[in-house]
Amino acid sequence: MNIRRLLPCVLSVMLLSGCGLLTRLSEVGRDPAMTPTADPTKDPSWRPVSMPMPRREPTPNEPNALWRSGSRAFFKDQRAAQVGDIVTVVVNMNDAANLKNVTSANRTSTESAGLPNFFGLEAMIPKTVTASSLVSASSANNNTGTGQIQRTEAVTLRLAGVVTQVLPNGNLVVAAHQEFMVNGELRDLRITGVVRPQDIASDNTVTHDRMAEARISYGGRGQLTDLQRARWGEQMLDILMPF
Repeated sequence: MNIRRLLPCVLSVMLLSGCGLLTRLSEVGRDPAMTPTADPTKDPSWRPVSMPMPRREPTPNEPNALWRSGSRAFFKDQRAAQVGDIVTVVVNMNDAANLKNVTSANRTSTESAGLPNFFGLEAMIPKTVTASSLVSASSANNNTGTGQIQRTEAVTLRLAGVVTQVLPNGNLVVAAHQEFMVNGELRDLRITGVVRPQDIASDNTVTHDRMAEARISYGGRGQLTDLQRARWGEQMLDILMPF
C-alpha cells in the first residue's frame, strides 16, 4: 500500500472528526471537563423558535376584580410565565414495541409438450426419441421471510429548565441542560420544547408528553463510553466497505 496516498486519507478523516477528536485528546489522563453554566440563548446552535400562531384575542377587562383568569393563586401565579423563569421538566417515558412479520410464498409449476403426429413427419424422428414427450419443463419456487422488532425504552428524570422565549400566543419555549460527573464519567442531559402555560402544574412542573417539538438527549463521555463506542477507523470502514 502506498503510504503517500494513505496519509491524505487519514488526515482528512482526522479533520472530519473535528473538535470531538481534539477534545478527547485534550482530556487524556484526566476527567472530562464540564461546561460552565451559561445563557442557553448564547449557544451558537441556538435559534429562535417560530411556530404557527393563532389570531390574537383581546383580554377581557373586568374592573374591580381581584381574580385573574387562568391563575392558580389568588394574588400571584407562581408558575413560569416569562423569559428567565425556571420550570421543572418531568420525563417518565416507558415505551415498548413488539412487531413481527412472517411471509411465506410457495409455487410449483410443470409444463410438458409432445408431437405424436405432425403431417406424417413424425416418422422421420429417430426411434430413440419419444414423440409424445419432446418438451418437458418444471420449476419450483419457495420464499420464506421472517422479521421481528422488539424495543423497550425506560427513562425517568427531572430536569429544571429556563424559559428562553415567549411566543406571541403565550406558549413558552423551554431549554434545560444539566451535567453531572460520576467516577470520571460525564453525563449530559438536554431537553428543549414548547409548552403551554396551562399545562404547567401548580408545583411548576410539566411532563414531557405535554411538550411540543420535544428534543430529549441523555448521553455523555468518558473512558467507559469510549470503550463502548467503535473506533473512528472502524466506523469509516463500516460506511465505505461494499461487502
